[in-house]
Amino acid sequence: EHVLRIVYQELVNLMGTPGAVALEPQTILLAGLQGSGKTTTAAKLARFFQRKGLRVGVICADTFRPGAYDQLKTLCDRIGVPCFGDPDESDALVIVREGLPRFRKAYEVIIIDTQGRHALEEHLIEEIININEISRADHRWLVIDAALGQQASEQARRFHEAIGIDGVLITKMDGTAKGGGALSAVAETQSGIVFIGSGETIEDLERFNPDGFISRLLGMGDLKALVERAEEAVSAEDIDVNAMLKGKFTLRDMYKQLEALNRMGPLKQIMSMLPLGGMQIPDDAYDITSTKMQRYKVIMDSMTPGELDDPAIIGGSRIQRIARGAGVPPEDVRDLIKYYKIMQRALKGMRGMGGGRFNMQRMMKKFGRTP
Repeated sequence: EHVLRIVYQELVNLMGTPGAVALEPQTILLAGLQGSGKTTTAAKLARFFQRKGLRVGVICADTFRPGAYDQLKTLCDRIGVPCFGDPDESDALVIVREGLPRFRKAYEVIIIDTQGRHALEEHLIEEIININEISRADHRWLVIDAALGQQASEQARRFHEAIGIDGVLITKMDGTAKGGGALSAVAETQSGIVFIGSGETIEDLERFNPDGFISRLLGMGDLKALVERAEEAVSAEDIDVNAMLKGKFTLRDMYKQLEALNRMGPLKQIMSMLPLGGMQIPDDAYDITSTKMQRYKVIMDSMTPGELDDPAIIGGSRIQRIARGAGVPPEDVRDLIKYYKIMQRALKGMRGMGGGRFNMQRMMKKFGRTP
């Protein structure tokens, strides 16, 4: 344990402070290898700044990959962010020259998605150098796949020499890779990590926290990030946690909990934030649990408002009716009721953690961390 703590602290020191992310007018140029997740990351970044109240425009300068513009535009359309590009234009410089004037007057943040390239391909490096000069980008962020490993060092060095990387984004942190290659990229570019892509949805982008990142890298979890994500999800679903801790817990509340859990991201990603000490949970276990949670929601969708608010009235005939409506066996409905009662007892037991007051800071101290 002592050795682990020494390694942990040294790695945290190596990562340094997170890269700066200013909430002000700026142009951001994204660079990286093909398949690193730049296009999805561009949309996630747009969503991040949009949620902070800034007007965002996105330029697709990837003229090589088939469907690149269509993919980015589809993602941007989902969040109401304009995307400029031309699938019939083969010159990325032309697109950037046309796109910048469209956005500079009315939009505060411009994100440029470029063609994925190998850092040693000279003609592609020359192209991104020219894009950087034309756009006069305020930031040049390198997008790295968490699974890249030791190759990250050489790739990061070449990109840094070409355009001056001042931030690193790590993608696909929800996979089996832990992002160790990012350490090399940070060392080569002398720049901080700005964001971590932690899932497939457009909301799955986290500001980088060195303590939490290294904790996950070493299998120690990241309780701070988990608590922050839980608080955001609970707030979004309008869940009155204090009322539940006082015993006012219904199936309607449990439904909101499941919705909040969905908002927090894939179960595998959530579990990666817990200090499991390197314990490996089979992927099929996540699949089974996620399937069961979805089935519970379908069952509750078949209940009346009265049943959701007063589960005690659900007896034999009601169970049969609910099962028919949900298209499941009656045993599944009974399983749901059993799960509800377990949750109810657990919440009553938590009343001792502060007189019924939901205190996240106290919970963090219980795990030996402070938020």
